[in-house]
Amino acid sequence: MAQQRRAQERRKKERIRKLKKFLTIAVPCLAVILLIAAIALSSRSSGDDSSSGTTAEDTSGTDTADTSSDETGSTSYSTDTSLTVESGDTVNIDYVGTVDGVEFEGGSTDGAGTDLVIGSGSYIDGFEDQLIDAHPGDTVEVNVTFPEDYGVEDLNGKAAGITGRLFPADTV
Repeated sequence: MAQQRRAQERRKKERIRKLKKFLTIAVPCLAVILLIAAIALSSRSSGDDSSSGTTAEDTSGTDTADTSSDETGSTSYSTDTSLTVESGDTVNIDYVGTVDGVEFEGGSTDGAGTDLVIGSGSYIDGFEDQLIDAHPGDTVEVNVTFPEDYGVEDLNGKAAGITGRLFPADTV
């Protein structure tokens, strides 16, 4: 009789152990699935909002493409024109820079874009300031002058024009 009770207790403990193990795996997996579904639904609805706003805002005379035909591969970024770039924001900018009308080495993101914190001072003086008040999806033109001691002989003291397209970075 005692052996039967011990056997029952062992079976009960084994069932509880298996249930705990299952829950330890299933609950986080379920949470991840729900999170992915929420992100997918959120990005789908923000994409719907941006398509109607893009046409209205992009009549400013700048040459902007609809996100569905963007050749830079940036279609995953929002072009919600109700957002305005402010100091401290992180944006993704895909740009090409030219000096005297010629693209210079290192002056392009080659379609990949790069994240930039506005106000960080990581770019040439005045570059980031010219992005403030722009909107996601805007094509921006920035004019800067390289410092005399920039370190690249062909660029030292030269005026440069940079044309790029802004998108909110993944962290925004």
